[in-house]
Amino acid sequence: MQPAWRSGVEINDVKQDLREAVWQSLRDAGVARFPGARGRIPNFTGADHAADRLRATAVWSAAATVKSNPDSPQWPVRQRALEDGKTVFVAVPRLRTDHPFLRLDPDRLDVSPRAASSIKGSAEHGVPTAVDELEPVDLVVVGCVAVDRSGARLGKGGGFADLEFALATAAGLIGPDTMVVTTVHPLQVVAEERIPMTAHDVPLDMIVTPDEVVGCDHDRPRPAGVLWDHLSDDKIGEIPLLRMLASGPTAS
Repeated sequence: MQPAWRSGVEINDVKQDLREAVWQSLRDAGVARFPGARGRIPNFTGADHAADRLRATAVWSAAATVKSNPDSPQWPVRQRALEDGKTVFVAVPRLRTDHPFLRLDPDRLDVSPRAASSIKGSAEHGVPTAVDELEPVDLVVVGCVAVDRSGARLGKGGGFADLEFALATAAGLIGPDTMVVTTVHPLQVVAEERIPMTAHDVPLDMIVTPDEVVGCDHDRPRPAGVLWDHLSDDKIGEIPLLRMLASGPTAS
């Protein structure tokens, strides 16, 4: 059971303190890679090996369609997905357009999977895609700052990964059996009960490090859609798709 955090403000403080501690531990250990750790989903030494370990799982083999975050530590995951013939949907950073995903079809690329799967390459070679144009997703890859073995996860604080998940779930593109995985450095795996989880936070089903695959055994519910009362007016205002949905009958 998680500690009884007293308020949303306290939860945010606890989360930020943990982010800072993990970012610092990666820097102190010399395993943070370009473009640095602080303020980001941190790139780390061994990200390629973690991607290879994920690639060797049955979950990976069964997936034809992958939705991934656009961050640097998951670049090797996106590359291997394209190499293995999987369609990859990459979120547009900060969901800043009304077509908030980029579709990478390995059969239609005229550059290498490595080139197409970078942040810049996805923007250049991906097809802008609206939520209602997505295909059902077999595997969701998310970026994390910290995780624990029970499946709790902590992002960099923007809440965009949870929003992407909520939007795709509400559209019926992510189901209850869709696996949610991440790749992280071992220093990002923290003791259980250190990560506060709220109703809009998406739990993990699998954690992959360069050294191991961790199956997460938990009974945390997933958000079934956008939790509007968890969003500020500023957050809704900065994301075109949320602005559109908020003006319709689905926002309640």
